[in-house]
Amino acid sequence: MVAVPWKSGANAAYLSSGTWSLMGLELDAPLISAQTQQLGFTNEGGAGNTIRFLKNIAGLWLVQECRRAFLRAGEEISYTDLTAQAEAVGDNGPFVEPDDARFAAPLSMPEVLRDYCRETGQAAPQSTGELIRCCLDSLALKYRYTFEKLGELRGQSLDTLHIVGGGTQNRLLSQLTADCLGVPVVCGPIEATATGNILIQAMARDEIGGLSDIREVVRNSFLTEVYEPNPAQKAKWDAKYERFLGFSR
Repeated sequence: MVAVPWKSGANAAYLSSGTWSLMGLELDAPLISAQTQQLGFTNEGGAGNTIRFLKNIAGLWLVQECRRAFLRAGEEISYTDLTAQAEAVGDNGPFVEPDDARFAAPLSMPEVLRDYCRETGQAAPQSTGELIRCCLDSLALKYRYTFEKLGELRGQSLDTLHIVGGGTQNRLLSQLTADCLGVPVVCGPIEATATGNILIQAMARDEIGGLSDIREVVRNSFLTEVYEPNPAQKAKWDAKYERFLGFSR
């Protein structure tokens, strides 16, 4: 998270998005309580004597495993095409709890998704687009759940989410996340891990100052894209989120 391009004192959370997702805060001291333990948050030592307070959650593994199943069935399809088909699907489809254990190593992700939806009284997604939209909507809902828990545990609501990593290339997921959370989502840089590694080495060689200087370099070196929440989507997402809370963890 060294390469997250926020300014010092930002009231924001970060999300490292890829096969798996890490969402958290940068703190000055560990945040330890029975609630943080129950919710599965961890405190890790960060750069510059900071604490990375975070939770490991599901990521684009759901989509990747669906694509793997499609390829096994002889359906050659790119991630770009998968996202386009998902975007063409309506927004009233089913959703799942992405961190349910059954999604960790499924024999067939599409079938496991369908089974979960049937078990929870929802219509099972059938088409390729419906399956991928189910995955993306579910991730957006899980991100909101984790984002809100971070605010509760910190004792202050958050107003921005920064997303870094390869998952920022999925523009649909970024917009769905902004709409679901109801806050701006700032995406970039994509290669945040490599960027942070290089800049920390530069700091160790006294070629750059502290974290605030590193992040200024990132802001001046990489383009970011901001996704604003669509107010017209708020009521739909709020209703869907209330249902999601029935089986979130």
